[in-house]
Amino acid sequence: MSSGTKIGIIDIGSNSIRLVIYEINELGAYRVVSEHKDSARLSERIGYDGILHSKDIISIVPILSHYALLCRVHEVQTVRAVATAAIRNAVNSEEIVRVLEEQTSLQIEVLSGSEEARYGYLGVINTIDIRDALVIDIGGGSTEVTLLRDRKLMNSVSFPFGAVNTTHQFMKNANLTEQGAADIRRMVEEAIADHPWITQSPNLPMIGLGGTIRTLGKMSQKRSKYSLQLAHNYELQPGELRSFVTLLSSLPIEKRKKVDGLSKERSDIIVPGLLILDTLFQAANASRCIVSGSGLRDGIFFEMYDPKQPIRQDVLEASIQNLLCLHPNGAEKHVRRVDQLAMLLYDKLEVHSNLEEGSSRYLHTTALLHRIGVSVHYYQYLKHTQYMLANARIDGLTHREIVICSLIATYKTKSRTHQQSLAYKDLLKESDEMLIVKLGTLLKLATALDHSETQPVQKLVVTRSDTSLTLKLLCVHNPILELKELAAITKDFEKAWGLKLKIQAGVFSKT
Repeated sequence: MSSGTKIGIIDIGSNSIRLVIYEINELGAYRVVSEHKDSARLSERIGYDGILHSKDIISIVPILSHYALLCRVHEVQTVRAVATAAIRNAVNSEEIVRVLEEQTSLQIEVLSGSEEARYGYLGVINTIDIRDALVIDIGGGSTEVTLLRDRKLMNSVSFPFGAVNTTHQFMKNANLTEQGAADIRRMVEEAIADHPWITQSPNLPMIGLGGTIRTLGKMSQKRSKYSLQLAHNYELQPGELRSFVTLLSSLPIEKRKKVDGLSKERSDIIVPGLLILDTLFQAANASRCIVSGSGLRDGIFFEMYDPKQPIRQDVLEASIQNLLCLHPNGAEKHVRRVDQLAMLLYDKLEVHSNLEEGSSRYLHTTALLHRIGVSVHYYQYLKHTQYMLANARIDGLTHREIVICSLIATYKTKSRTHQQSLAYKDLLKESDEMLIVKLGTLLKLATALDHSETQPVQKLVVTRSDTSLTLKLLCVHNPILELKELAAITKDFEKAWGLKLKIQAGVFSKT
């Protein structure tokens, strides 16, 4: 996909119809610039004869026509409209597509169950750093289950039940009886029995897609007063899924609508959706439950963005590069040099430092991204960087790791770090403050070595003893600003690392 373009993806789902518009800038970085959602409940409109009748087909034409207009207003070059379970499973599927295409001028593609599962897989595998998992996508009219092994799609199945059509089948007056709940569980268990690979892959994390799991994540975050405003890659507490099933099943619809995090439009279908999810979770003997904010639409985008290689080899690296290109700050040579210097320093210090596994990833991430706040405003750019890193997803990192990186990238003093950490005490471990201080001072040291942003240090020779760290700077021009900054941060570094910092500088000509 060429740069400087916009892609519109319309998802005609069984519960909702959505439009998402992606923009690809001149550097090839992408971002969502517009998103819209309308409730349609197509699954519950299909009669017992399996037909979606004319009035129900026509009812969604205004939504699709409006989305087509939005794409024109946003000057979208490529629009892809896809339909999932409700239209796929309707007896008159071809007629539905014909009428919608005639009325809206959109070309509509009906996805098979396996295609829907594959796009959900692409959405997950490109945005969560995980090798083995079960992916569960509960839509309005279907549920896709996909097994990942070593990041590869091994098995998938699309079941013909979702939150909307299961509600329509088993609930009366928006309330579910004990017998109804038992019937839903039996339906799911019988479906699973025909696919033994689901139960033969125990102790895997379960990654959930779709409105049911996203709503579960919102309710969980509201209940715990979660400190980070991110839904993607949120992990539920052990037993929390079953807890919400029990709670919501016991509440009448009017009280269910008042549960914090549960939207009124989903309050009638949430319980059947959660019962499907919980039954799958128990049958698979899953180890934990993770919310994915990326799914089918993201998977379609990744395939359109790079058809030859839609799967990113390194989730974190791809996310870092995308953020760098979304927020160019005119100092790419500087941050890449800081990254090189930081990694060189880390390699010399890591062996005896007892830093946790993954620390090099944190330092690498922050070395490259510590200046993105400049794209907002140069003055106090670290403040902007901290907000951006904590709130603009860094795919490939957990929520705790995102917070750690946001504080490393903007580290100033130990006392300031302590105050900032208090806001995230539900996410951070007791030892994280010292980790942030150590890596923060190391980043400041690497940044000081290119303080002028002119790359004077051609070569850095690092020597460590039990009591000191010696830096020999071989420079192509006088590093006057670098030496001044090094002197200013020496005391902080020595306190954090317990090592005497010694600087030796020499200037030589490139020629």
